[in-house]
Amino acid sequence: METVLIFATVISPIILALVELIKKTVNVKKNFIPLLALIVGLAIGALSYPFTDLDLTFRLWAGGFAGLAATGLFEIGNKREGNTKEDNND
Repeated sequence: METVLIFATVISPIILALVELIKKTVNVKKNFIPLLALIVGLAIGALSYPFTDLDLTFRLWAGGFAGLAATGLFEIGNKREGNTKEDNND
């Protein structure tokens, strides 16, 4: 399991970059971005057989983890303007 998490950590920035590239080239609704990241993660995990000796199942798990983590990684770095729900109640 440690190997899966390490592999997911390595491919997460790659998936983040690919999802951003897809978002810039294709008009994608914001609701579908996590699903897109999951699908890209699964695809990268499946296609990464030359770089690791993990079985396909473990590579798919790592790709799924990395895809969902890439969405969270983007949200951490995303600067949003405006107020939060708590700020509006004042």
